[in-house]
Amino acid sequence: MQRFRHVHASLALALITVSANAHAIDQAGLERALAQRLEGDRSGACIAAAVIDGPRVVRAHGCTDPARRSRIEGRAAFEIGSVTKTMTAALLATLIERGEVSLDDPLASLLPAGTAAPGFEGQPILLRHVVTHTSGLPALPSRMRVTDPADPYAALDEDALLGSLADVRLAQAPGTQFAYSNFASMVLSWGLARQAGIDFESLLQRELLAPLAMRDAHIRQVPDGVRAVQGHLPGGQPAKGWTFPVDMAGVGGVRATLDDMVRYAQAQLGQVDGPVAATLARTQQPVRDGVAMNWMIGNHGERRVHGHEGGTGGFSSLVAFDREGGQAVVLLSDTALHTMGGLRQLGMHLLGVEASPGTPRRPAQPPSELLDALAGDYLLEGAGTLRLSWRDDTLRVQAAGQPELALGYDDAGEFHLHEVDAVLRPQRGDDGRYGFVWVQGGGALRARPLDPDAVSQPMPAVEVLRGYAGTYPLMPGFELDVRERDGGLYAQATGQGEFALEATAAADVFAAPAFGIEIRFQRAFDGAVVGLELHQGGNVMRGERR
Repeated sequence: MQRFRHVHASLALALITVSANAHAIDQAGLERALAQRLEGDRSGACIAAAVIDGPRVVRAHGCTDPARRSRIEGRAAFEIGSVTKTMTAALLATLIERGEVSLDDPLASLLPAGTAAPGFEGQPILLRHVVTHTSGLPALPSRMRVTDPADPYAALDEDALLGSLADVRLAQAPGTQFAYSNFASMVLSWGLARQAGIDFESLLQRELLAPLAMRDAHIRQVPDGVRAVQGHLPGGQPAKGWTFPVDMAGVGGVRATLDDMVRYAQAQLGQVDGPVAATLARTQQPVRDGVAMNWMIGNHGERRVHGHEGGTGGFSSLVAFDREGGQAVVLLSDTALHTMGGLRQLGMHLLGVEASPGTPRRPAQPPSELLDALAGDYLLEGAGTLRLSWRDDTLRVQAAGQPELALGYDDAGEFHLHEVDAVLRPQRGDDGRYGFVWVQGGGALRARPLDPDAVSQPMPAVEVLRGYAGTYPLMPGFELDVRERDGGLYAQATGQGEFALEATAAADVFAAPAFGIEIRFQRAFDGAVVGLELHQGGNVMRGERR
């Protein structure tokens, strides 16, 4: 399923509904909650957990298979994913405390002069928009090339990051709508390092990790005696660790032990002295409804809970706290649990918010009538076509040009792949027909059955097709060649195979449905084709005809 967009599974904590009855959990209660959540779970996950209640800290380690607990014990560093963003917010708050910047400064103020930062009708993206995910920037940079889907950020560089800003056309004013953006967070991370004149890891160590005695937390510089936890896909398969360019690692690149994150959570509760205390308190102040500086806020009664979840290809994490109540929870898992609901419910249970820690997802047998109803061909929005079939009581999925893969099934009524962290959620429409939502890499794509009686649009005349032919550079080293042949139109990207284009009902718009591609050609005033836009998986790449 390599053609599907792989995005950083950096997940914001959903707004929390909390009860007014906080409770203190003891060692036995923490171990019982972990066992209740994990026993028999198909993920095979282990979770390191801590609950802070005033000066008291309770820690426990739980695994689906208790014999594997040693893999997360000791000085074991987990990828904390997007919880890192709250640390990046702390670095920004440090500058604010010193009077060097303001939340109302443009994002461009942290970037080199001449950088093409987008705006909307004269309204720039402000720093407050970045830390509340209202910048309007897309989830990922348009020029980001994923050379290894198992380690998607490894090949990103400064030119691609900053150059992608020039590709953005904001549809509305910044601050208008919440839309989670790793792209914006990477730009902020890079800009803070540039402002400080040192690399992001050194900046983080100086301003936050060292003052909080988070001795084992790191990005690239691994402290002596610390070992990296092996991450896993749901089901137990090892997952490759994620690497980030150091100056962009503020988006999700920190590794930390349970003890590190306990100290971080204690600091959020105000249990530290010195300038860092004011810095962290500033990050917790609401910037807009329900959002502080990269903290999501839930209110109910007299309680206010701040929280953030994180996730990478093989890890899940959560930090949440009620500062007024003096309680916090830290959860670190060596397994990617994003498609299984993450760690939110368990964390809220440990804070006394949810009655249940959540139920395990156990393997189950899918009903044959459901398998019958799902079998068929589907169009996955923005990602091409899929074929579902079944035999031997097993649902199988096949994308165009790729091998068939078997799907498992669990008692929550969802199908899942074993090879990658992806879930198929069946949905029945009002007409009784089944479709589904495909969840992978932090994104959810809706699928609809293909209409076997649909009539394709006729191709334009050969002389019109030849007018589209040419080479269109989309980014440095990556071009799209378009050619006419035998009355058809074909395209081929650098290093990839040729694919046929189909005409659509719209003029100058062609599609390759099997790959979720739409190409929109652009004309000059004299009618000549001068460029194109390639739309795929929610991303847009532009190129001028050469």
